Amino acid sequence: MLKSGILNPQINHLLSRVRHTNTLVIADRGFPFWAGIETIDISLMDDIPTVLQVLRALLPNFQVGKAWMADEFCSENNSKVRSAYAQALHGIELIHEPHVEFKKRIPHAIGLIRTGDTTIYSNIILESA
Repeated sequence: MLKSGILNPQINHLLSRVRHTNTLVIADRGFPFWAGIETIDISLMDDIPTVLQVLRALLPNFQVGKAWMADEFCSENNSKVRSAYAQALHGIELIHEPHVEFKKRIPHAIGLIRTGDTTIYSNIILESA
């Protein structure tokens, strides 16, 4: 039985299949369903868990080379929220692009983890290093 780290067996299974340059999406509660992409829904209630909480849980076990977020994240969220993401992603190349372009990357992802996050445009794509 696992005693520490990520305890969710579906997330562990998904992470074990991610290889060099594969991508993984961590999405908010309103993110649309994408046919053909394994989706693990861990939403429980509004903001439980958040994208940022899942990101922080994954980073010790997942080597990230790049990350993408929508440009709109910066304009729709305050400096405290933006700073929390920047701190979590410290040392990882973060690319912001228009939300329309961001969504074009989704079909290429290995999997998607859906959270209960209500933070506007908090969706993030992680590329394995």
